Amino acid sequence: MDVKELFMKYVTFDTQSDEKSGKTPSSDGQWNLARELVNDLKTIGLEDISLDENCYVMATLPANTSCCEIPAIGFIAHLDTSPDMSGGNVNPRTINYLGGDIALDAGKQVVLSPAMFPEMNDYIGRELIVTDGTTLLGADDKAGIAAIVSAMGYLKQHDEIAHGKIGIAFTPDEEIGCGANHFDVDKFGCRWAYTVDGGAIGELEYENFNAAVAVITVKGRNVHPGTAKNKMLNASLIAIDLINRLPADQRPENTDGYEGFYHLISFTGSVEEAKLTYLIRDHDRKLFEDKKQLIISIIDSIKKETGASVSVEIRDQYYNMREKVEPHKDIIDIAVKAMEACGVKPLIKPVRGGTDGARLSFKGLPCPNIFTGGINFHGRYEFLPVYSLEKCMETIVNITRFTYEHYKPKM
Repeated sequence: MDVKELFMKYVTFDTQSDEKSGKTPSSDGQWNLARELVNDLKTIGLEDISLDENCYVMATLPANTSCCEIPAIGFIAHLDTSPDMSGGNVNPRTINYLGGDIALDAGKQVVLSPAMFPEMNDYIGRELIVTDGTTLLGADDKAGIAAIVSAMGYLKQHDEIAHGKIGIAFTPDEEIGCGANHFDVDKFGCRWAYTVDGGAIGELEYENFNAAVAVITVKGRNVHPGTAKNKMLNASLIAIDLINRLPADQRPENTDGYEGFYHLISFTGSVEEAKLTYLIRDHDRKLFEDKKQLIISIIDSIKKETGASVSVEIRDQYYNMREKVEPHKDIIDIAVKAMEACGVKPLIKPVRGGTDGARLSFKGLPCPNIFTGGINFHGRYEFLPVYSLEKCMETIVNITRFTYEHYKPKM
């Protein structure tokens, strides 16, 4: 199956997840794509195809060698698209990019420009898939799905490529942090896997943030402002004081690379009560714990100084998968070799965010992340170079081939 044609088909399914739905999957559209994938996997000739009650699709490409020493490996992508922008009525189109601006809509009100996105210059002379300016594209992660399905079809047709058992899985609700919630690692039956959910060509990621969310509640004391002296405790002003005591240089807009941050994602308040919600992130576990402790220390100081009631609930969300992947260095070495074999320069970098692979790694399935080729995820300016998508598919094929070569008995 042609990887570009598969992608163009899959993006027509509206699979936008909904974090407020309270169900799994969070949107009915994910069922529609899951059923389509079951049909495509049957057409390819995969085995053990299943679609469970939580909308997880799994299937197997059996080993085509009798060597029992080849580990079973897997490839995983997610069905849903981001809640950040509409994923309905996606109308993709392809252009041969010769440079300059691309008018995404007929009225030229939405323009994809290298002045805003200089990485476009890296793809001059390439075929690009773009949006019509009204929706996201959905390369995150339908590019990953298309690459996996196409790679499995290729391997099925080219039995001369020796490989062990290959498991594939498509999961719901990754974009709202729930993709690993009901993933059955034992049923999947693989020693390790790769999430195919990265960005630009060559990206290879096996480090991500340690993550927590902190919800801070400030209780004030409201009295008439005319008689407020030495009586009023303004919860909103106390909350602002707390914000200002956290280091400004550790906000997302002031950090990159391995630098962690405190990210204020909501603030509601009145004199009587204020509530803050922070995301806490750091790649280093000790610095992560230090960040949580600093919030607690600041709150303790404010309580002593003001007498206000200030409480915090901190909940860990996920941890850095590096500690689970790094002991299995072969996983990374094979992916590097697979990319290089198809002319792709590996770009090993930390994820400044989270990934299903992190949670799966802590469930016993080491799971680094490889590129899909997509750029500008989650918005109308998203685009996908066809060349990058094709190289993603080739990388998957090469990973299966090099896994066999790495583990086959040496003569």
